[in-house]
Amino acid sequence: MGFGKLAQTALAAGAVLARNFDGGRTKLSSVEIAGACGHPQPVVAKVLVALSARGLVDGTRGPGGGYWLAVPPVQVALLEIVVPFERTRKMLCPLATVGEAAGEGCLVAQKVEQLCGQWRDYLRSTTLAVFQADQRGGDRSVGLKVETRDKA
Repeated sequence: MGFGKLAQTALAAGAVLARNFDGGRTKLSSVEIAGACGHPQPVVAKVLVALSARGLVDGTRGPGGGYWLAVPPVQVALLEIVVPFERTRKMLCPLATVGEAAGEGCLVAQKVEQLCGQWRDYLRSTTLAVFQADQRGGDRSVGLKVETRDKA
């Protein structure tokens, strides 16, 4: 499971919408969402359209328009946000010949596949509600740049 730029942007946009979730009363433009999560506006707009097509995000055009989560954050698994944008490739064994897929004996490929499975399980069992909790203190609403931190 690859976690490319589109998947990262979709997750960041979902986090902004989750933090501002109020049942659709607050509508955020793609410019506001991009500013809050630090991703380029055209990419944010692209992922919002895709998430809207999946029924996760709603939106309206024109003055007073914008985007909002279509369902409560607690009902949206992070995997639902990432899946439309994930890249799946077969792991190649670093010791194999060029283009040879990893076989049963490739320990590196097996470990990577195991870690990908754990990552997928985490995304499946964690919802957007995780972004609603103010874990660092202070205001995390739109208008503030969202800072990310690695959880190693």
